[in-house]
Amino acid sequence: MSSATPFRRSLAVAVVLAWSLAACGSRQDKSEPPPLGETFGPEDTYSRTYPVAPATACEATRRALLGQGYVIGKSATDALEATKSFQPEAEVHTQLNVRATCVPQAIGGSIVFLNAVQDRYALKTQSNSASVGVSMIGSVSLPVGSSNANLVRVGSNTVQNQDFYRRFFDRVASYLPGTPDMVAPLPPEPDRPPDPLGPDLPGQ
Repeated sequence: MSSATPFRRSLAVAVVLAWSLAACGSRQDKSEPPPLGETFGPEDTYSRTYPVAPATACEATRRALLGQGYVIGKSATDALEATKSFQPEAEVHTQLNVRATCVPQAIGGSIVFLNAVQDRYALKTQSNSASVGVSMIGSVSLPVGSSNANLVRVGSNTVQNQDFYRRFFDRVASYLPGTPDMVAPLPPEPDRPPDPLGPDLPGQ
């Protein structure tokens, strides 16, 4: 008895030590990958700096969205939301939701943060039925020959296309004060008298 007790104790200690080392090793080896490739990299895909006040940057962002057919939902001096609808297929509807936030920089100017989320909707049809009471049987559900078609959201994802954001931020810059798009348009040319021989043809 006395000789077996130290052996059992040393065996138990060895087992506990081996289990602890294995657990630590498994925790160190398991490096869970980021969700869907999210790495928080240094690229400024979703932001751009401008040498103007946040309110001016947000106003340029609002004009850029309006110029591309977006409907402004919420608008403030430092943030706005807009949507645009697409229909790539007969029974598929896509909506692009854009959110912009304009914040000041400590050194002057502002940063515009932009996020675009694309929601995908599909047309789902549901048939209607009516319950008819029949004696000695009870109620029976019978189709009435009509159906309701509703759009159901089947997917949603954040747009990560860098070219999309680059083109948009360039468009915002074109609406800042001092850029060509903000210059007043030239007055129309004076009307010329009509040509007695008819309108000019291309190439003449």
